[in-house]
Amino acid sequence: MADDLAAALDALAADPTRRPLLVALDFDGTLAPLQDDPAASRILPEGVDALDRLAGTSGVALALVSGRAMHDLHTLAQVPAGTYLIGSHGAERARVTTFGLDRDVVRLTDEQADRLATLGAEAARITRGRDGVWVETKPTAVVVHTRLAEDAVARPAEEEAIVLGERLGSGVLHGKDVVEISVLRASKGEALTALRDELGAAVVLYAGDDVTDEHAFEALRADDLTVKVGQGTTTARYRVDGPEELVAALTELADRL
Repeated sequence: MADDLAAALDALAADPTRRPLLVALDFDGTLAPLQDDPAASRILPEGVDALDRLAGTSGVALALVSGRAMHDLHTLAQVPAGTYLIGSHGAERARVTTFGLDRDVVRLTDEQADRLATLGAEAARITRGRDGVWVETKPTAVVVHTRLAEDAVARPAEEEAIVLGERLGSGVLHGKDVVEISVLRASKGEALTALRDELGAAVVLYAGDDVTDEHAFEALRADDLTVKVGQGTTTARYRVDGPEELVAALTELADRL
């Protein structure tokens, strides 16, 4: 863990006026190492323990903020009851309970539902004949995945998906090896700001690895802690090399709190 991040976490833990604290984290590439098969993603074991401890600390709220559909996020998350889950880049939201999910219901208009069906059909055509390119359908969006494709195959598929999104979508997000086309306008930044306001959080700690996490970084305040996981240009104030280093930082924060 970088010395400047360690010092910032020490100062955060030592200052009781910086409560309530909202610890909000991306999932893939942040808590869970990236996998070729998205269904194989799991939070690092040490991360499960760190999240349990943070969630059990007075004055601390925990949230996962992911591009995954809510069902997938809940299935894979391994987070304690009370955790807020924000899925589909902010279009879906729920809270984990001991009995399952207490979720906000997403309702599409007839026009949005028809547009989602059309997006799915046209996105499927983009994948035809392209090895390693596939389509995921979410309750509010269609996602073209290219992680398993060669660059020469992935690049034109992503370009076509962006054009499709500009024609039929309400929002287009181009992240690592994905293009997500939504029929609802949503962003991690807007969803995180709404949750912060609802909880009255004095400080937010947010960590993420993807281009879409920049929306969350940019939505936060100067006294919040923003952490970029991995390489790439970022507006985050701090950086760690990967999920292992982030989990170590979260464990250190739990120790100090």
